[in-house]
Amino acid sequence: MTVSDPIADMLTRIRNAIMARHDSVLIPASRMKLSITRILKAEGFIDDYEVLKDKPHRVIRLHLKYGDKNQPVLSGLERVSKPGLRVYAGRKEIPRVYGGLGIAIISTPKGVMTGQQAWRQGVGGELLCYVW
Repeated sequence: MTVSDPIADMLTRIRNAIMARHDSVLIPASRMKLSITRILKAEGFIDDYEVLKDKPHRVIRLHLKYGDKNQPVLSGLERVSKPGLRVYAGRKEIPRVYGGLGIAIISTPKGVMTGQQAWRQGVGGELLCYVW
């Protein structure tokens, strides 16, 4: 099955798994998705991840993180730049998500990073998604 927007598919799988209170979710692997997963782990939105090397293709298993009273740490994901409408931001136009409580994930010439890291390094790029 081919997906026209693999990053939106990844975010939807995570959103659905959180709503169903699953412990983990499987996502088809790619370098871009692995970069986004590393950022989610570094920022504390997920517990851990592992790359499973099955024979037909690789998959990423995300272990979701829940706080007290079984509330998910990850409360929202929003795709910004889509295949039909790409959204770019320069260094000075990088948005703050929920007043700094969330993060913007940006694909820059120096790699995929958070909006704050891109701002510190003085680069802009494609706004992939918002996470809060």
